[in-house]
Amino acid sequence: MKQHITDKGRKELEAKMATIFGENIKGLSTELQEILLDDMVTAFENRLNVLNIARVKGSC
Repeated sequence: MKQHITDKGRKELEAKMATIFGENIKGLSTELQEILLDDMVTAFENRLNVLNIARVKGSC
């Protein structure tokens, strides 16, 4: 049931998060911004996986 975001989808999500959180992360170096955005997308993907597993278990 574990799903992964495609590379294209991951880059699109990172770009959207960069736009949304731009003001909040602009004080960080470019490298740290990239790391933070990657971490946020990974956390989002993991949360979706947990919720999907809970949904599947709940419907059994």
